[in-house]
Amino acid sequence: STVVDVVVPHGEEITIVGDIHGQYYDLLHIWEINGDPSEENPYLFNGDFVDRGCFSVEVILALFAWKLLYPQHVHLARGNHETQILNSVHGFKGELIQKYDVGLYDLFCEAFRLLPLCHLINASVFVVHGGLSWNDGVMLDDIRRLDRNCEPGVEGLMADLLWSDPQPGEGRTASKRGLGVMFGPDVTEDFLRLNDLKLVVRSHQLCQQGYSVDHRGRLVTVFSAPNYCDQCGNEGALLRLDGVSLTPRPITFRAVPH
Repeated sequence: STVVDVVVPHGEEITIVGDIHGQYYDLLHIWEINGDPSEENPYLFNGDFVDRGCFSVEVILALFAWKLLYPQHVHLARGNHETQILNSVHGFKGELIQKYDVGLYDLFCEAFRLLPLCHLINASVFVVHGGLSWNDGVMLDDIRRLDRNCEPGVEGLMADLLWSDPQPGEGRTASKRGLGVMFGPDVTEDFLRLNDLKLVVRSHQLCQQGYSVDHRGRLVTVFSAPNYCDQCGNEGALLRLDGVSLTPRPITFRAVPH
């Protein structure tokens, strides 16, 4: 499904992990501090598993293995780096061909095209890699109807979901990334009200503390690649959400040696 409905029962929690970007040893550290995935400890990995870091192959193989073991309790979303054009430029393609072969790379490209674009937790929390749309009036059913089995274009709803970022000012402006849109707190409020939702959780954007709360508390960014690219000095974070209040509880961590 393009939008996956996730149910977190009362008394249980789910962990949302942001960008990993091939930082395999930091991914292992997440499981050290927060526990391995299981039926009692579900995870949602919110895209950008690969590229940039040196161990993208190990990251994606580990995540797919956990998904096979716990298909209803490990959720994987597509990020803007789960695309052929970025994999060709930012390292995953070259790393995979060097370690294996082009045939396996082609299989991963096929798998990436089938990943969901969004998750909806308890019908209240909208989780997406990038952000919201250039257009007003977008409903969840509009997203559900998207054909995700493709490479995203440079514009349109799919590109917006993968590439957009929040801004402090009202309204929308063109993104410095060249794709997606910069959207303000009014856009977030309108989307949540229209779809009867409580919160947007997204990733895609480096945060020095590993997470950021914006748009009057209605939007949370989580970034899980500490000391990004071995040079940014940022913390990583993950979010724990309980099934009752659905209030994100951040856990921050530093990079580990590799």
